Amino acid sequence: QVRLEESGGGSVSAGGSLRLVCVPSGWPGDSTRMAWFRQVPGKNREGVASANHRGGYPYYADFAQGRFTISHDSATNTLSLQMNSLKPEDTAQYFCAAGFQGPADLALMDTAYRYWGQGTHVTVSV
Repeated sequence: QVRLEESGGGSVSAGGSLRLVCVPSGWPGDSTRMAWFRQVPGKNREGVASANHRGGYPYYADFAQGRFTISHDSATNTLSLQMNSLKPEDTAQYFCAAGFQGPADLALMDTAYRYWGQGTHVTVSV
């Protein structure tokens, strides 16, 4: 059974930084892309960033471009998201996703991923 465990969320002031980490277990061994998504109550889950094995071919949502960096440690299959210059509107539950299936242009679509973590919450205050 594949499990994804996120950590690194917390509360920061606007302009601060956080680093989210996703550690998989029971991984079947494929090397397709992984991703980070986020969701706030009452809104749909939205893609933040995605990358394939070793962090290659990254895709970023417009709001993440230039502020967030996705990386992947191929030795441990650990996925990270470095978030800098955080804004109050970045407040959300952040989820790790894996098991991508589909063409690369679906990299930020939640329906393209089979496995999900429980999420870690990020709060950014003014």
